[in-house]
Amino acid sequence: MPGLGFVLDHLAKAPIASGELEPWAGLVRELAAEPNVTAKLSGLITEAAPDRWDAETLRPYVGVALDAFGPERLMYGSDWPVCLLAGSLPAWTATALELLNDAGLSAAERDAVFQGTATRVYGLSG
Repeated sequence: MPGLGFVLDHLAKAPIASGELEPWAGLVRELAAEPNVTAKLSGLITEAAPDRWDAETLRPYVGVALDAFGPERLMYGSDWPVCLLAGSLPAWTATALELLNDAGLSAAERDAVFQGTATRVYGLSG
């Protein structure tokens, strides 16, 4: 359905607890090849082993998402209140920002992930 926009929620439930990237990464890249698909950087901390997530644990998965979708088709999601099962919203948000900074995103690219992409995709006023 090329005329319909799709949002891949929770990065397709990345297998963070197992530490495996494949076949997840290949499938995410396959979806990203479709121009009408965007992805949500959300739900990651609840996919990690309980109480065992940090920036280093999440880095490979966020890297795949950034590589596949770029900041213009990737949007931050809080996953609140479900994120509270694995940590706090401030901790998740700070970790997401740290990962985007470490990836070398510019201020404009970080802004796209944190608000611009969602504003555009969901037709919100900015």
